[in-house]
Amino acid sequence: MPYNLINDPNVWVISGLVFVLGLLIGMFMTAGGRRKWKSRYKDEVANRQAWEREHAKLKQEHDEREKEWRERDSLRAAAVKDRDHERVVPTV
Repeated sequence: MPYNLINDPNVWVISGLVFVLGLLIGMFMTAGGRRKWKSRYKDEVANRQAWEREHAKLKQEHDEREKEWRERDSLRAAAVKDRDHERVVPTV
């Protein structure tokens, strides 16, 4: 039987050991990785919720100010209109 790399048991043993070594290295490199991405995800969710609360608060403040500004403008317009009616227009 001629020598062939596929039939050599040493090649299969070495290939198996390299595969197992790759699995071990992969597991060690990602050890704790699940906790890391989960904690980063939870931090990002908390950050987003904080931004949403801040946005809602600012939007509410802006709406209140806008309501106050409209009310003030309407009162100012009413005062101007009343002042115009009270003026005595001189006749020539």
